[in-house]
Amino acid sequence: MTKSMLIVFFDIQGIVHHEFAPPRPDHEHRVLLQCSSPSEGGYSAKTTELWRVGNWLLHDDNAPSHRALVTREFLAHNSIITLLQQPYSPDLAPCDFFLFPKMKLQLKGRRFDTVEEIQRESQNVLGRLREDDLQHVFQQWQWRWDRCVTAQGDYFEGDASQT
Repeated sequence: MTKSMLIVFFDIQGIVHHEFAPPRPDHEHRVLLQCSSPSEGGYSAKTTELWRVGNWLLHDDNAPSHRALVTREFLAHNSIITLLQQPYSPDLAPCDFFLFPKMKLQLKGRRFDTVEEIQRESQNVLGRLREDDLQHVFQQWQWRWDRCVTAQGDYFEGDASQT
């Protein structure tokens, strides 16, 4: 089985940057560093401007690549603000509660013969995201974080799909 890792940076207005990389654990931190620095090239004017003025933060969803020493050193050296997430809390990560389920739903039941086909269709799904979809995601994200803070990090049950 062939795999490809999708890395997506998005904000309330749309996809800021995305790329595909081979899913190798020793490679993940390098990919994160490359995606976090406009000096690597191939970035939109928006990405470069956000980097230049420091008007962004990284939501750290506790992925192993985010915890790697080289990544932490890079983030500290470049004064990148990081919003840490409670361990084992996928309901707080927009990619986990919105983006990847949406992509899976739209790709479900389809058979792909090559990684390139999967990547092309994944890009099509990303291209169909509307600004109001992402605005709703960030409202949900805030609601989820507020709920977690109110519970003081303790486990709670409830409607995770609050609309």
